[in-house]
Amino acid sequence: MSKTSTHKFGAEKTAGSLLDGRDFCPFMPVFGPPQVMFERGLGTQLWDTSGKRYLDFLCGIAVTSLGHSNPVVAAAIAHQAGTLLHVSNFFANPVATQTAMMVDKLVSGSFGGSSAGQVFFCNSGAEANEAAIKLARKFGGRGKHVVVSALGSFHGRTLAALAATGQPEKHEPFAPMPEGFRHVVFNDIASLEAALDDSVAAVLLETVQGEGGVVPASIEYLQEVRKICTERGILLMIDEVQTGFARTGKWFGFEHAQIKPDVVMLAKAMGNGMPIGALWATKEVAAVFKPGDHGSTYSGTALATAAARATMQLMIDMDAPKVVAKKGEELATKLRKLKKVVDVRGRGLLLAAELSPELDAKQVAAQLLGKGLVVNGVTAHALRLAPPFTVSSEEIDEAIAIMGELL
Repeated sequence: MSKTSTHKFGAEKTAGSLLDGRDFCPFMPVFGPPQVMFERGLGTQLWDTSGKRYLDFLCGIAVTSLGHSNPVVAAAIAHQAGTLLHVSNFFANPVATQTAMMVDKLVSGSFGGSSAGQVFFCNSGAEANEAAIKLARKFGGRGKHVVVSALGSFHGRTLAALAATGQPEKHEPFAPMPEGFRHVVFNDIASLEAALDDSVAAVLLETVQGEGGVVPASIEYLQEVRKICTERGILLMIDEVQTGFARTGKWFGFEHAQIKPDVVMLAKAMGNGMPIGALWATKEVAAVFKPGDHGSTYSGTALATAAARATMQLMIDMDAPKVVAKKGEELATKLRKLKKVVDVRGRGLLLAAELSPELDAKQVAAQLLGKGLVVNGVTAHALRLAPPFTVSSEEIDEAIAIMGELL
């Protein structure tokens, strides 16, 4: 057995007792050896198995936006677990129905509509993108099946979502990729127009490329893409998996450009840690799906949708977009004052701190972890920060102090 397939936990002393005599990690090596083993969280704070405290400024990659162990979400999950966990999609359940209407109200309301669309629930962002790709192909029909996405994008690791992802180095180990995908330069209208022909069914974009380095799409770019898609009868599909549910200071990233997408993919913050994703589409587009065209055993399962319903209601009650816009500006302003931070980009509380070129972001992130701050090196020289919306000014100052001391 190779060394790469038998990697050990980073915290070997703790892991040893848990592994019951094993000398290798029980997990497949797709993530690499774990650096820390966390066992408890509260708000912005995490504690590892040795009792060390950390500030979480990554949120499981923009997932726990209401903080760890949020009592309202936890109570909703516990109540639903004692009421009804799951029934098949031969039947409905009240909580999934109410949650679907909440999703539609938030998405439709973001461009001035009301009850304009329909929702398919799934378990992750990758699954939401897979469903969107199938929807686009069904909408376009035979011969009009191509999905155009951007270089630098990330849409998931399932095979079609990976093919849509504009990072060729991620394709190579799994070649050949499924056909029907083209990649264009992000934020470049001329590159997009050159890729469009009668075979294109949809354009798939992130409003901020999260895994690509926290790179926002320009307002003008998104508006022009919407115009082109409308003129050519092409679907505009917006991947809001990382940016959705107020992360950018608006309910959805596309709101900054005041455009109306045809299809929206959601996940991450939707359940505050409970695995759930969703595909939203206008009623007219969703109507091309017929019974049997798509499905998921856990689509609309009561437990996950109870978490999502509680999460969305809390965000509505706190006016999450307003909170995020204010705290995002505070964090960005303080980051810009740090030595060896040469640029700060992003929107809201999804930010990248670009470091001096002599610094390796992954090494810096590892050093910050050692000092009790969780961030990640999203590119060679940039750190990604995505703290919870509940982060306090004191916690922002503490994180900035940790970074400042190291840098």
